[in-house]
Amino acid sequence: MISVEEALSRVLALIEILPAEQIALSDGLGRVLAEDVAARRTQPPFAVSAMDGYAVRADDLGRIPVELRIVAEVPAGAGFGGRIDAGETARIFTGAPMPEGTDTVVIQEDTERHGDRVRVLEGAARGRYVRRAGLDFAEGEVLLRAGRRLSARDIGLLAAMNRPWLFVRRQPRIGILSTGDEIVMPGEPIGAHQIVSSNSLALMAIVTACGGIPVSAGNAPDDPEALRRMAAATRGVDLLVTTGGASVGEHDLVRAALAVDGLELDFWQIAMRPGKPLMAGRYRGTPLIGLPGNPVSSFVCAMLFLTPAIERFLGVVAPPAGSDRVRLGAALAANDRRQDYLRARLGRGADGVEEVVAFAPQDSSMMRLLAEADCLIVRPPEAPPARPGEFVPVIRFPRGALPV
Repeated sequence: MISVEEALSRVLALIEILPAEQIALSDGLGRVLAEDVAARRTQPPFAVSAMDGYAVRADDLGRIPVELRIVAEVPAGAGFGGRIDAGETARIFTGAPMPEGTDTVVIQEDTERHGDRVRVLEGAARGRYVRRAGLDFAEGEVLLRAGRRLSARDIGLLAAMNRPWLFVRRQPRIGILSTGDEIVMPGEPIGAHQIVSSNSLALMAIVTACGGIPVSAGNAPDDPEALRRMAAATRGVDLLVTTGGASVGEHDLVRAALAVDGLELDFWQIAMRPGKPLMAGRYRGTPLIGLPGNPVSSFVCAMLFLTPAIERFLGVVAPPAGSDRVRLGAALAANDRRQDYLRARLGRGADGVEEVVAFAPQDSSMMRLLAEADCLIVRPPEAPPARPGEFVPVIRFPRGALPV
């Protein structure tokens, strides 16, 4: 068996970053930038008012109160072609360009208007309520870097940058092939000794959440010819993911059957729990990851290996899994030689500090606990007992599927 770290390194060595494609900004949510993006304009492009009020010359506010003559009205989206001289002012609205000669805005609440004259009751420092040109960003300034997964906030920024088109990484097509006579899809007739399949649907959801395109290859029975035929039908995907093996042993059928068609196996066992029987290699030149058939094992291994593989396809720069550390709220026993991933819940201690507590039991067939978990506690091989108050590495489950 090899370590999780070595296995991940060998999986990622199979993956090459995908080429770029051009898309409309409106289709950019969740996509990954393939290039640095610079602003095509300065924002704001000119000094604008930040409030409704009166554009004035700060020099005219030396003595308060003061009465000024209103010579113009400037709404947002319009301008004033003239100049404001001493003793004059312009009625102005939020977002409107500052007239030439003015440098300050007096808010309307601090004034009294009488016809074409306004009495200023409160002074204002020079530049008050004025957004200077370029306050947000300048034309040519690089604001977003390649490898960034675009959030809703980024879409708004890119729009302000006047970028209607983007170059992003092509979404990887991930083939998903489940195996086993014992499983049926939700809603199908269930035999006396069959179970409902959850792996393929969960994996498709992971692929979608990570920015890939899932391609379902269906469920192959425990028959080598059928397995080879269904696997061959996935030609054209960027990565093939299998889940499950055969009743005689996890992945035995998959390895033996696909070897006939040129499966080049890199490894097939990892020192981890859950998920020891995981394999990786190439099938007809396409990268392949073979996940366990156990539902929790399949999901945890997908988080640890499939998610980083998709990120590598997309050129995403992400922190290593388990780099976050949280205070332990309940004791943990010593670990054995396999790296353990414990489903756990996050909460707050009496002092308000975030704490994590592992579920008991940790049976790898219990999908309910996986759904209720907030994170996985990472227990290194041969880790000694851990007491409450110690800080342990965790892998957090994302709170939502869409980046905002």
